Amino acid sequence: MTALSRRLFLSLPAAAAAAGLVRPAFAASEPQHLVERARIAFLDIITDKNYAEMHEYVKRALGLIIFPELVKAAFIFGAEGGSGVLVGRGPAGWSNPAFYTMASGSFGLQIGGQAAELVLTIMSSRGLDAIINNQFKVGANVDVAVGPMGKGLSAATTFSGDAFSFAKTVGAYAGFSLDGAGIFKRDSWNGEYYAAGAEPADIVVNRKYSNRDAQILVDSLAPY
Repeated sequence: MTALSRRLFLSLPAAAAAAGLVRPAFAASEPQHLVERARIAFLDIITDKNYAEMHEYVKRALGLIIFPELVKAAFIFGAEGGSGVLVGRGPAGWSNPAFYTMASGSFGLQIGGQAAELVLTIMSSRGLDAIINNQFKVGANVDVAVGPMGKGLSAATTFSGDAFSFAKTVGAYAGFSLDGAGIFKRDSWNGEYYAAGAEPADIVVNRKYSNRDAQILVDSLAPY
């Protein structure tokens, strides 16, 4: 287990206990654990002084995708993936989260492993529509650029592009590539957390569904 994994794992008992004060029967569910871990990962990155530029991207984002632990491991064959949440910004603020998973594969002479906390700021309607419609393919129909770190923002910064990635990593790799990755909705988790048949569009855009246990994440996003 990586240092990042241990830190996130150790945070879960307290989070589950806090959620249990509201709805004990649901506190131990996997979707609720992911919501709490997503909150921790977002705050871990955005409060880090090395990611100061991220504030402006979040402020202008149409949506955020948060992966609290995206794992990449390889020995000749490589694979990366993890579970995350999508939230959208509207006139009433941030939405409740819809559940997603990322998956991709690679082949090459790779030895090592890596785990990352990852936040994607969705800047364009094309990017948001792609993930809502389950067609988010990095490098294919959606362009994801690496967000600036410690470089400052110039007056010419336009925040153009479909999405920008901000990641904190540990492990053997020097960087974390998302090329070729797909982000797909998790129907079973969306149905479990809200109601059978709950779709990301109705959770994130139309706001037809909500879960009071998700408020802990929404409240943490509110200042941004």
